[in-house]
Amino acid sequence: MIMQETSSTTDSDSEIQVRRVAIQGYSGAFHEIAAHLFFKEEGIAIAPANTFNEVVEMVEKGEADTALMAIENTLAGSIMPNFNLLNDSKLKIVGEVYLRIKQNLMVLPGQKVEDLKEVHSHYMAIAQCRGFFMNYPHIHLVETTDTALSAKIVRDENLQDVGAIASTLAADLYGLEIIGSSIETNKLNYTRFLVLRREETVEEIESANKVSLCFSIEHEVGSLHKVLALMSAYDLNLTKIQSTPIIGKQWEYMFFVDFVIKGKVSWKQALDAIRPLTTNLKVMGAYEGGDHFEY
Repeated sequence: MIMQETSSTTDSDSEIQVRRVAIQGYSGAFHEIAAHLFFKEEGIAIAPANTFNEVVEMVEKGEADTALMAIENTLAGSIMPNFNLLNDSKLKIVGEVYLRIKQNLMVLPGQKVEDLKEVHSHYMAIAQCRGFFMNYPHIHLVETTDTALSAKIVRDENLQDVGAIASTLAADLYGLEIIGSSIETNKLNYTRFLVLRREETVEEIESANKVSLCFSIEHEVGSLHKVLALMSAYDLNLTKIQSTPIIGKQWEYMFFVDFVIKGKVSWKQALDAIRPLTTNLKVMGAYEGGDHFEY
């Protein structure tokens, strides 16, 4: 079982600084699992928050050293508010981790699915499991702020006719019984989490092979094509492109792009070529491509 760490020592019993990691969610959340998998060689202490805005504020104010933030899911797609939140923040992407999300239906011991009137969870977890609940039309699905918090409330309030959708870690932590394992509709259900730090604390990562950036372009025919063509010419493998409207500018968009460096030309040289074709270009992070984990 993954547990929160609050301290660690060397062989000489001198204290090691524990990394404070801000997450949206609570003990047992998938963010916590992803954090422990990414920082597997380090001691970390989880700093929970209700919203992603609070997560960003905690790192910006120095209340946490690092944050993990979900940015996209293979079933529910991109979390667009988080793209805009990062663009407006003072944080940089320093890493990523992909986690296979296995959603589980859990209840107080002895409860059966036929007994349930409601099932509580985060809206994205519910979206990932709607296929399962089509077989149980009597169950009302209730959106909450967090998967693990939903499990905790079932335990704390002794809710006899209410279930929760959450991780196996949450079930272990809160003493709940899993009556539906891996109930997500698509079994290739992965969430990508970004690892974030304050910009002034980030040093260049020599092994960086992936870059995230955002930019806008002139509202003219072929503007985006010119940028993408240059990226191809510099052998940059585009792994994601996402657009979002620019508030106050009708039919103009901000583009969020991830690419992997394939050629011999550095990503900085490539961006120097792209920059004149864009406006408001911002490098959100240069980092090592993330590992994929199952849990």
